[in-house]
Amino acid sequence: MILVYIGLLFWAFICLFPLYWTVTTSVKPREAVIQGPKFAPYLDFQPDNKGWYPLLFEDGQRSQFLKHFRNTAVVSVVAALGATVLGSLAAYGLARFPYRFGPYDNNQISSFFLSQLILPPAAIAMPILLMFIDLGLKDTREGLILIYTVMNLPIVIWIMRDQFRSIPLELEQAAQVDGASLWGSFTRIVLPIAGPGLVAAYILAVVLCWNEYFIALVLASTDAVTLPFLIAGQVSSQGIRWWTMAALTTAAIAPLAVIGIVLERHIVRGLTAGAVK
Repeated sequence: MILVYIGLLFWAFICLFPLYWTVTTSVKPREAVIQGPKFAPYLDFQPDNKGWYPLLFEDGQRSQFLKHFRNTAVVSVVAALGATVLGSLAAYGLARFPYRFGPYDNNQISSFFLSQLILPPAAIAMPILLMFIDLGLKDTREGLILIYTVMNLPIVIWIMRDQFRSIPLELEQAAQVDGASLWGSFTRIVLPIAGPGLVAAYILAVVLCWNEYFIALVLASTDAVTLPFLIAGQVSSQGIRWWTMAALTTAAIAPLAVIGIVLERHIVRGLTAGAVK
């Protein structure tokens, strides 16, 4: 048992060290970031506000960050909500009703949805760009919301399908015997029980939308730019502004970290639903 805890602590250190590195880099002076002291470079440094000062006190930098943050928040929240709603309906159908499309049944259809995650974004970037230009959706929040909703449907469908399959069908049948419709039993019985799965799917979709960079780089240029775009913009011909990049990264991941800590119980319950019956 002691070895298990030691292994878990070691794995926690590996997972959390990049976060510690990012946070400390955001408060390091330029010399400490580029050269670093000879001993304990991750501990031995004098804190400096070089990375945070433009973000907090310069109007141009602060307004630019707030614009990117607002775009990221709106796009992530709305796209994740759309993916959760549509994905939950599709997952419920796959969990409760038999389908047959030629030689494909429910399992093959579910696998088809999951296989869409294998497709690299670069393979669809050009067709999507041309289509969005024709539709007038390039460099708009609506365009990013639409594409992010579609991109996150497969993972939501898989999480919610297992969630719905873990709920006894007899509960819905009992509600329908009492006079509830199919939609009524779904909204009043199934969805409340599947609440942890909905939360887990929604939070995971938010994180995936929040961190997505390539599609945002292709479809956004001025009005709909997101935080990953701003962070990557700290690379210039004069070098990489590591301190500013670290400060922006810390500010970008802070909301997700708070949400993860607050909703940790629901996320774990949702992701493990259906694993043990």
